[in-house]
Amino acid sequence: MENLTSQYLTPQIVSSLNNLSLRARLVVEGFIAGYHRSPYHGFSVEFAEHRAYGPGDEIRHVDWKLYAKTDRHYVKQFEEETNLKCYLVVDQSKSMTFDSGGISKLSYAQTLAAALSYLMLKQQDAIGLALFDSHLRHYIPPRAKPSHINTVLGQMTRMVPGPETAISPVLHQLAENIVKRGMIILISDLLDDPDDVMMGLKHFRYKNHEVIVFHILAPQELDFSYGRRSRFRDLETGDIITTEPWHIRAEYRNYMDEFVNGYRQRCRNNNIDYVHITTDKPLDRALTEYLLKRRKAR
Repeated sequence: MENLTSQYLTPQIVSSLNNLSLRARLVVEGFIAGYHRSPYHGFSVEFAEHRAYGPGDEIRHVDWKLYAKTDRHYVKQFEEETNLKCYLVVDQSKSMTFDSGGISKLSYAQTLAAALSYLMLKQQDAIGLALFDSHLRHYIPPRAKPSHINTVLGQMTRMVPGPETAISPVLHQLAENIVKRGMIILISDLLDDPDDVMMGLKHFRYKNHEVIVFHILAPQELDFSYGRRSRFRDLETGDIITTEPWHIRAEYRNYMDEFVNGYRQRCRNNNIDYVHITTDKPLDRALTEYLLKRRKAR
């Protein structure tokens, strides 16, 4: 029997659904259903609203109904005890609209952000959202109320691809304005000056935020698997070049390898979690990385 995770998290199947909330639920519930068959170990997917009673806890907070069922003492967790503030920072620039195999980077990022929002809700974390291109276009402060996910998903549904990418100024702006320590999740193709991007990410680390970077690229952006003379148009500037792909393929692939590995190494050096994902891959790895990072951040 095929792994349930693979069944539910195939990007092409998920992206065919118009309802973003349904997409998010399908991805997360498929992930949970397939978790026990997952190769990942060392943490558990727990969505508890209680914790074991311990010294110093007030008796009035004991859940006596749960005690009657389990014969164990648990206290109800309150919002300030359980919530981690998570900020989804999503790139909506025109370069993200590139489509290589039935799903664009933007659609993939949108689905990933929605799935993470749904999983955060199950983890009782506070969800915040920032959408950007050359500027910060929309910002929704984090909330932990279940109904808040409707606000977040509603804004993501209305995403409109912007002009050029300018990641660094947006990261610096957010780092200056997000006061309380939390988790920053950047979802982008990172097609910008790596030095500038890293300065923005390091600004968050300086402010003691935990940071995850989901580097989203399409497969053809990496392997350049075009077979005949082609015209290429820059989605952000409109510039066009015509070339024989075989003529520049080797050099192009070397450049992209250096581009990806450069981000990977520099993120590692600055204690930033870096996850490179192509749009043909299931979303389970991204959700696993979030849960691992969440455990470290508690």
